[in-house]
Amino acid sequence: MAPDGRSARRAGQMPLRPWTPQPMNSPRIATITAFPLAIPFDHWASPPMFAGRPRTSLDTVLVRVTTDQGTVGWGEAYGSFWSAVVPAIEQWAAPLAVGQRVDDVELPARIERTLHNLGRAGATVHAISGLDIALWDIRGKLAGLPVSTLLGGRRRDRIEVYASLLQYDGNTEEIRRVVDRVLGEGFRQIKLHERTANAVASARAAAGPDVPLMVDTNCAWLPADAAAAVMEMAPSNLRWIEEPIWPPEDFESLAALRQSAGVPTAIGENAGNALDFKKMLAARCVDYVQPSAIKIGGLTPLWQICTESEAAGTTCAPHSPFFGPGYLATIHVLAAKAKASALERFYCDLAFDPCGGFVPIEAGFLAVPDAPGLGGDPDMDLIDQYRL
Repeated sequence: MAPDGRSARRAGQMPLRPWTPQPMNSPRIATITAFPLAIPFDHWASPPMFAGRPRTSLDTVLVRVTTDQGTVGWGEAYGSFWSAVVPAIEQWAAPLAVGQRVDDVELPARIERTLHNLGRAGATVHAISGLDIALWDIRGKLAGLPVSTLLGGRRRDRIEVYASLLQYDGNTEEIRRVVDRVLGEGFRQIKLHERTANAVASARAAAGPDVPLMVDTNCAWLPADAAAAVMEMAPSNLRWIEEPIWPPEDFESLAALRQSAGVPTAIGENAGNALDFKKMLAARCVDYVQPSAIKIGGLTPLWQICTESEAAGTTCAPHSPFFGPGYLATIHVLAAKAKASALERFYCDLAFDPCGGFVPIEAGFLAVPDAPGLGGDPDMDLIDQYRL
């Protein structure tokens, strides 16, 4: 390893153009199958609320792409509203993709353009996300290389992980208990999903003064109310406040909040496409951009957003509270991108962890997978067990 953590082979180099195989030898897409999953979880408290109901499972859609030569790649699409995403894969994305070359890096973008009348965000783009990630998995397997190498070479072999707590609805006793548990397992950074200064202060008291603490409010406040709420949290010394304003694309109000409250902002998980991130940067409303591989269109736009935003002076800290191939894709991007940043991991016990076995977390760090592609395939028997 080079002294700065990059592999010596790539030290000092900028990321290269992503590798693709020779077109004449490229397999073609034969089948695309979507697997919606409901994975039970335990976060050691009452179920948090989501969309007006208690959340008892973490849902996702795994996407399996098989080539005409038998190679299988796995992707992942946002699954909280899987009943819309699965038809988007089966009825719209798959017919346009089957028969196309797997080395065609422009294919997902062409599909998105063809389907633009269905919307520039939401289920259609989520479906394309799963396809794009699976195609990168296939390319790595065909080349016999991990995806981070295809992106120009990894700059680091280990990545720090931060514990992303689910909602505890302001229960300070539960928050303190879970923070103690997180620190006991070796994590050194924590993110809350809380909306009150009291809840944040309880986490800070439990964590001590030096542990980086982030807060995701999930678009809690209208612009007129946000500044007072964020400044009330500011004494807890936050690394960032995430998604503080509704609507999330009100970049002018976010810029005003960033200036008045003096707390760094993190936004982007709700962005519809890469162009939104250019608008964020132009508005000077963000310190940490947060594209989500399973929502933004896949690994291809995630890599584009990371490289462009960091060249412009911000840090890319991708949104990644998921557990399948999208999680693995995010790891490879974090390994290859210019600036080091920590990986988000929902802090809970899962009944089935689709890809966590390939990247075990030890004392708050994980090793970047070396296997070809994304790093490993999920277990079909367990997929069948938790399939919706």
